[in-house]
Amino acid sequence: MGLLFHDLGSPPSPPGHHHPIPLESPLLEPEYPLPDLPQSPSGSARSDAVRDAFLHAYKGYTQYAWGYDELRPKSGGRANTFNGWSITLLDALDTLWVMDLRDQFYEGIPAVANKSFLTENKFAPFFETVIRALGGLLSAYALSGEPILLTRADDLGKALLPIFNTTSGLPMYAVNMATGATRRGWGADAFWAEMTSCQLEYKYLAHLTGRKDYFDRVDHIIDIMYNLSTTMDLYPTQWSITEAKPTNKKISVGAAADSGYEYLLKQYLLTAHSEPRVRDMYLKSARAIIENLLFLTPNRKLLYVTDMNRGTVTRIFEHLSCFLPGLFALGTKMIDMPPSDRELHEWAARGLAYTCYVTYADQQSGLGPDEMVMDPWSINDGSSGRWIDHVKAWVEEGKPDGVPPGLHEPPPVKDWRCPRLSPETVESLYLMWRTTGDDRWRERGWEIFQAIEKYTRTAYGFTSVRGVDRETPVKLDEMPSYFLAETLKYLYLLFLEEDVIPLNRWVFNTEAHPLPVFEWSQWEKVQYRIPL
Repeated sequence: MGLLFHDLGSPPSPPGHHHPIPLESPLLEPEYPLPDLPQSPSGSARSDAVRDAFLHAYKGYTQYAWGYDELRPKSGGRANTFNGWSITLLDALDTLWVMDLRDQFYEGIPAVANKSFLTENKFAPFFETVIRALGGLLSAYALSGEPILLTRADDLGKALLPIFNTTSGLPMYAVNMATGATRRGWGADAFWAEMTSCQLEYKYLAHLTGRKDYFDRVDHIIDIMYNLSTTMDLYPTQWSITEAKPTNKKISVGAAADSGYEYLLKQYLLTAHSEPRVRDMYLKSARAIIENLLFLTPNRKLLYVTDMNRGTVTRIFEHLSCFLPGLFALGTKMIDMPPSDRELHEWAARGLAYTCYVTYADQQSGLGPDEMVMDPWSINDGSSGRWIDHVKAWVEEGKPDGVPPGLHEPPPVKDWRCPRLSPETVESLYLMWRTTGDDRWRERGWEIFQAIEKYTRTAYGFTSVRGVDRETPVKLDEMPSYFLAETLKYLYLLFLEEDVIPLNRWVFNTEAHPLPVFEWSQWEKVQYRIPL
């Protein structure tokens, strides 16, 4: 395992001092000066600015919300949104390490060491607990080699296992880890993304601990989906846990579906290309997404991805879907595919990533909305703007001007009609830059970071806002843990000159927790029925 830690150095000795006692929360936000951001194109100055922003947010959490889940950044208050497990700490540990904030990292270790996840009378949502807490612990362990982090990850992984005690083996929505009781979610038995976004974490944990149950429980879900993939390219968003079948006909890459497609590719990458069936499932789904869900807007010809419900195109474009261009870009660099498919994926990645960026640039505030409804074409038959049809027509016409439809990058117009410090767009900007080397993606990321600093910074941290189409959005009072785990980590890596998390050696989970690529040993391949 030592080689896995080489890029980020060996851990220093833990510091001797302890964490400060949280102060009483003030009632009003005081006035404070905004930081002077560097205007030079220096990547190092920009990464330092992002690091300073992280330190501001993390200091606010440690001073005013230590021991709680999340900071209330407008009031200086605190909230327990995840059973009081200090979710911001668990989510931020690996960011501390990546940003070389080793003192702060080791100051958090005693809190992790003393933590118990066996919370009475509380249910833990499986999906969020896996991607934030389990993913955070495993990533921090992989980076630092600190043994207690693996111990706590194993504790958490075992405590969550009753979630799979169903007739089909598909996981329930939430579990009481003290009693083993489980419950369904609200409005649906299960969402596809929540069932299919635990394989990275549990397979890596199985590899570290040798616990067969970890692998078997999550790979059984892949068995179910693989058996359905002979007749299904895209997976509906809602499922029956009892029957292991879809219960609706909505197809999406946004809420309730997004990370499921992400984990098909990333399982293949994490286990050193040893599980070809998930690669095949990814490529099949990617082709179906490109052919069915990618559309152009009628006027500016922006490329976007949308949903279909019972075959009807909704024209809704979710910010959550902005992970997709980064995923496509990653796939073009990391797996084999026919040259024509690679080119199509590259075009889709570039066009989608630009649209995700321009939804920020179009706003008065420079911040992006959570959701947009795109204009229909004059003939609103649901297929007139389908991107693949425009691409085929462009090819048949001899590829005029050499730029595929949806890739012309029209300038922002400040004319769109409540982001929550969301990370999906900056994730894709980072992956686009790392896979293409095109500095325009860094410049676009810098624009977004400047808007975050200007409109979401408070005296205590950073806050979600409402009304991004206004010149001054309304500040809410929430700083989700993923802002420290994802948004600021991806921005930092976007501007960092060194490639400290090489994409061929690390795989980010859907909460931006990097896990190291590993190879199954011979006995593991036999035990888990992985092709030899």
